[in-house]
Amino acid sequence: MQANDVRVLKSAAIPTLVAGVVAMVVALLTAGGEGVLGAAIGTVLVGVFFTISVVVVSYAARVSPQMMAIAAMLSYLVKVIAIMVVLTAFRDTTMWDNQAFAWSVVGCTLVWTGFEVRAFMKTKLLYVDPEAAVPGKGDS
Repeated sequence: MQANDVRVLKSAAIPTLVAGVVAMVVALLTAGGEGVLGAAIGTVLVGVFFTISVVVVSYAARVSPQMMAIAAMLSYLVKVIAIMVVLTAFRDTTMWDNQAFAWSVVGCTLVWTGFEVRAFMKTKLLYVDPEAAVPGKGDS
């Protein structure tokens, strides 16, 4: 991973962790221990899924810009399918509070996405390679 990718990852992960802790406290007050477990699992799920996406896209960016776009779309598709599988598998569970789980997933996803966008906006990346050679042009 490049330094700017690590910076983006930390910029999104830390606020998401804070939001997860807030979700756990709210869940404790509203649903007790089962709520805390649900909120904790939701926070971990969001953190793992989004971290994997950042790592995959970062790796693909080193290969080519086209691979980066494909990797971003495929990682999104895999996340949607995986979350559907998790939700279906644990639909009737009584181990944790489903509402606390769902709200923590939604909240942490919004926080992660918002802070990831903020980090990308603050990162100074060149859109054009200034040293790239133009095909068909000689060194005049």
